[in-house]
Amino acid sequence: MANIITCLRIVCSVALLFFPAFSPAFYVLYAASGISDMIDGTVARKTGTVSEFGSKLDTAADLIMVVCCLIKLLPVLSVPTWLIVWTVVIAVIKAINLISGYVTRKEIVVLHTVMNKVTGVLLFALVPTLNFIDLKYSGAAVCAVATFAAIQEGHLVRTRPKE
Repeated sequence: MANIITCLRIVCSVALLFFPAFSPAFYVLYAASGISDMIDGTVARKTGTVSEFGSKLDTAADLIMVVCCLIKLLPVLSVPTWLIVWTVVIAVIKAINLISGYVTRKEIVVLHTVMNKVTGVLLFALVPTLNFIDLKYSGAAVCAVATFAAIQEGHLVRTRPKE
C-alpha cells in the first residue's frame, strides 16, 4: 500500500507539468503529492511493509516532484542568482553524500533524517507561500535548513555503522 501511495506522488508530480503554475489544478496536484509524501512512510511502518525498495522509491518520487516543480516554477519566478548558486551547492553536497555512501558501503545510501524531513516540509510549504513571502527570504530559510541537513547526512553516511 505504501509503495502505491508513493507511485501516486510520481503520477501527481508528472501531472503538474500539464497545468499552469499556480492554477487551482496545479495546487490540487501539488497538495496531493505533498500529502502522499507525508503518509507513505507512516503507512509502511504501520503495516509492517517498510523496505529498502520503498525507501529508494520514496527518494525517487521526491526527486521527480522537485524536478517537475522546478520545470513549472522556474520560468515564472524571479530567482536571485545567489539562491540558485546556494541550491546548486546543496545539490553538490547531496551528490557527494551519495557517492561517498556508495564508495564506503557499496550501496546507495539515502538517510531519512529528521532534518531531511524538516527540509522537505519547508520546501513543500515554499510554493503556497510564494504569493505573500518574498522568495529571497523563504528561499534563504529553506536553503539554510537544507544545507545543515545535507552536511549532517554526509557526516552520518561516513560515520554511522552499516545497518
